[in-house]
Amino acid sequence: MERLEKPEPMAATEGNTLLQPLEQVLCPDPSRVALRPFTPAENDGGDAFPRPRVERIAERVLSLGQEELAGELARIMGGLFDRHGDLERVLLGRFHDLAEPAISGRETTREQKLVIGGYFVEEYSLESAALFNPSAVLHPDQSGIPAGSVRLVLSLRGVGEGHVSSISFRTGVFGSNGSLSLDEPTRRPASPLIEAIPGGAPDDPGTRLQFGEDLDLSQLVIFPVTYRQRGGLEDLRLVRFTDEDGHATYLGTYTAFSGERIRQELMRTDDFRTFEMNALQGPLSETKGMALFSRRVGGQFAMLGRHDHENIWLLFSRELYRWDAGEILLRPRWPWEFIQIGNCGPPIEIDEGWLVLTHGVGTFMTYC
Repeated sequence: MERLEKPEPMAATEGNTLLQPLEQVLCPDPSRVALRPFTPAENDGGDAFPRPRVERIAERVLSLGQEELAGELARIMGGLFDRHGDLERVLLGRFHDLAEPAISGRETTREQKLVIGGYFVEEYSLESAALFNPSAVLHPDQSGIPAGSVRLVLSLRGVGEGHVSSISFRTGVFGSNGSLSLDEPTRRPASPLIEAIPGGAPDDPGTRLQFGEDLDLSQLVIFPVTYRQRGGLEDLRLVRFTDEDGHATYLGTYTAFSGERIRQELMRTDDFRTFEMNALQGPLSETKGMALFSRRVGGQFAMLGRHDHENIWLLFSRELYRWDAGEILLRPRWPWEFIQIGNCGPPIEIDEGWLVLTHGVGTFMTYC
């Protein structure tokens, strides 16, 4: 097995050129809104409400006359179409996913399906509060760029309405001279098709998200879609993972927040069109800040973690989705990290070994 030495922290020195700040600043844009599923809560009314709310809402739409129905559809499409190019697909998808099972056997027109779907979708300003904590990987398409340059994919954490976090993406080119050119994001985020897949934690299945082939990556938004994610998807740490057979795929750990509890989940994609999201298992997965190494180490998957809320741990596992054991790699040493120390993203493999950027929390909960 390869040995990973516990490093000595690097002291800042005059003229240290390890880090070079760039001019680009990514700012949140409240006008970027996505369509996400909405499911109304059930009334606890006993016999007064014998049928589910979804069924009752759909029945009210089906009772509308043709003129009223046409007016509702015009209001929906006229108000939202300019902001959402995939509006009809999303509305029909929500009808089929939620309403159709509730009114099975009822004949419905396309117009009725669209209007009913509109009652189970909401607009969400995905970065109205903040935009931060990026990670960067090589783009799967490296064609058409200058020699010596690389095309990147940035993942970002956006905090929106209700302080709920979601994941979005940007693209850009890192030049051979050290310059970074970021592509302008589109202003019409897209919503995915959502389906459950087997696997994941015992109490819920995994989730598969599918986006259209013709979308710009900046249109892709991954927002909470399960009960255990409803409080937000936080701090995706993305790597281009190369396995021992040479196959590369994109893997990213992130924190799923339910509003009461947290856990680590793993996102997997080969093409940034289809994403699979499953919960990690094992006693070390109920935490924040896990970051996967970009290849196996000593034949095992390797991960940084902080399940004790204070130290950085080095974890090994023969199973990608299960994490049971590890040891402390770094403890707080400097005053600016006396509360806790954590990683700033996945380890980066360089000629000298693995480079790990860290953050610390000190007095007044100040992050450094």
